[in-house]
Amino acid sequence: MSEPLLRPGPFFLGALKAFKKNQGLLLAGAVAYNALLSIVPMLILFVIALSHVVEPQELLDTLRRYLEWLVPGQSAALIDELGNFLDHREVAGWVLLGVMLFFSSLAFSMLESAMSVIFYHRVEVRRRHYLVSAILPYCFILVFGAGFLAVTLVSAGLEALGTESVRIHGHVWSLDPLSVVMLYLLGVLGEILLLTSLYLVMPVGRLSVRHALVGGVTAALLWEATRHVLTWYFASVSRVNVVYGSLTSAIVVLLSLEIAATLVLFGAQVIAEYERLQKGRPVNAPPMDPN
Repeated sequence: MSEPLLRPGPFFLGALKAFKKNQGLLLAGAVAYNALLSIVPMLILFVIALSHVVEPQELLDTLRRYLEWLVPGQSAALIDELGNFLDHREVAGWVLLGVMLFFSSLAFSMLESAMSVIFYHRVEVRRRHYLVSAILPYCFILVFGAGFLAVTLVSAGLEALGTESVRIHGHVWSLDPLSVVMLYLLGVLGEILLLTSLYLVMPVGRLSVRHALVGGVTAALLWEATRHVLTWYFASVSRVNVVYGSLTSAIVVLLSLEIAATLVLFGAQVIAEYERLQKGRPVNAPPMDPN
């Protein structure tokens, strides 16, 4: 990583130029649209499966907290829909569950296609078998479900810690601030691990864990800064509800997903540029058609 560390400005400028040449914003829009179609079915499948292990209300509370990281200001609307479905889940037959499983995989399939454009230098060398591409999204759904279960259990423990207090030299100190900080750090860590796993698996071929971690940290930090700006903007400045009315939630969710997808793909572009830099290839080489 010597070149990017010694000259971070030119390196990231080159990554931005390559991202533009690869039509990164267009790819992010496609990923965001498919993510909008996928997010509710995937969350429904998670809640139905995990409600056999964890109390449904505890699952919904954890989802509400961490959905705010993905769609600032709109988690309540999504949780209300999930709660309504849980209240009437007996009407969900196998056909409906199959349809939801299909739609929940769309975002991952589109993300894999977008990654193949950014990592075109890998696609030139080898291609992924179509059966692997077909199965990969469902493997991610299973892994994310297991990860969400772990986060739910750890969050419950941290929330319980917040109700406790300690006595030091006659002073009683509440552990609630510590609980809040640890919940936030848990969210950031989960975000970095999620992005790193995407960068490890989505591109064709084997990617270095160090490179994937660099991309994950880059995208996570950029999203954290952007998320706080979005939260402030929607709460204090935006009048999107006046313009879009009943469509406000869908518009805000789509906008948040598109910004998040842009940062995820830019993190992938940073990894791709470093790989090409190591191989001595031009940083801004024109993309090849992955097909």
